[in-house]
Amino acid sequence: MTDNAPNATYTPQRDRIFADMKKLVSFNSVHSTPELADQHEAACAWTVEALENLGLEVTRYPTVDDADTIVATKPANNGAPTVLLYSHYDVVPANDPEAWTNDPFDLTERDGRWYGRGAADCKGNLAMHLEALRLVEENGGTDLGLKVVVEGSEELGGDDGLGKLIEEKPEVFDADAILIADTGNVAVGVPTLTTSLRGGAQVVVKVETLKGAVHSGSYGGAAPDAAHALMTIATSLFDEHGRTTIDGVDTTTKWEGDAYDREMFRSDATVLDGVQLLGTVDDDPADLVWARPAVTMIGFTSTPVAEAMNAVNPRAEAQFNLRVPAGQNSEEVAQKMVEHIKSHTPWGAKVDVEVSGVNQPFSTDVTAEAIDQLGQCLKEAYGAEDLAIVGTGGSIPLTTTLQEQFPNAQIALYGVEEPLCGIHGVDESVDPTEIEHVAIAEAMFLQRYGK
Repeated sequence: MTDNAPNATYTPQRDRIFADMKKLVSFNSVHSTPELADQHEAACAWTVEALENLGLEVTRYPTVDDADTIVATKPANNGAPTVLLYSHYDVVPANDPEAWTNDPFDLTERDGRWYGRGAADCKGNLAMHLEALRLVEENGGTDLGLKVVVEGSEELGGDDGLGKLIEEKPEVFDADAILIADTGNVAVGVPTLTTSLRGGAQVVVKVETLKGAVHSGSYGGAAPDAAHALMTIATSLFDEHGRTTIDGVDTTTKWEGDAYDREMFRSDATVLDGVQLLGTVDDDPADLVWARPAVTMIGFTSTPVAEAMNAVNPRAEAQFNLRVPAGQNSEEVAQKMVEHIKSHTPWGAKVDVEVSGVNQPFSTDVTAEAIDQLGQCLKEAYGAEDLAIVGTGGSIPLTTTLQEQFPNAQIALYGVEEPLCGIHGVDESVDPTEIEHVAIAEAMFLQRYGK
């Protein structure tokens, strides 16, 4: 093959992108739901066929979590480097289809956006890869080696499946540059690279104060209430401005990339009118969500209101989600949180703390050759002068697995998602222009990198 990038004309065809998306979205490909196994398999089989139709050698690799990972390859020519492109074909449940404006598994266009489960996360990114590879072939091909990896269990953490497969067969995934299409732009039309992901853990706290519930009239006021004790513990994890505080952990770091506009954050996070953001005027939202640890109580159990009676609660339980920024160690921060909880437990209450799901944060060097070149391609594809450099508060455990296995690989995070997509929610959508622009940028990169 020869690379004709200097004379390339990249013209995405929306009709074929829509056709790919229509088929992909039709599969209710939730992993580990037995009654949907045929849908999950159908999505996998369709993806295999689509990649084979592009002339790639395709192999399905079984994983320990029963979700095949697809690897499609093309060897390098003339000593060119190898690039790995990543996406996933599984989705989160659509839950109640009646809550959607249209059938979540029938891709529907409304007001210029395409709606359906997985439209953005991550079937839109998969369709983008397919279109980018077509654009490369239409412009003379590439000497690069290619590895297209499409995972089947990302939404359940994935690292137990694909992560273990990478550890067992590292040669299958070894590459000079790894492009992970599972994030996106800060806004429609704003080319963006994500350079930082928070790691984290799940922390379950159980508190007991009494052998059993006792009458609040007879004992309330002196008998220690477990729910009250747990609320005291939770309150200790935040300062008066709502900022996370964990004894012995730096929670004051500043984000060094692009700021997160306050009004945009309010809109993206659907903050109600009149409700203040956490932090002070000196805290940019980017500091709080990308550069610092954060604790969120994601579940609380005591006596349900519907079952309330005049009694002091003997026990209470909460689950906290801990997020840890790049530059800190998730295991160490989680242990500090355990120590903090125990030291801030009031009245000698009995407390048990369990930590699970620990994953490390991730960061990448935006000045590395492959990442810098992808950024330039994104700017050119969008006709933009600037490139947004952001973090994300979420976690993609795969990134740290790849970084540990292939320390010399340059890893980039980008994609077709943006705040209006509503990933994982009702009426998930994607702007088709985002698929087109990112596909152009990826095609440019695949014809320019390594030269």
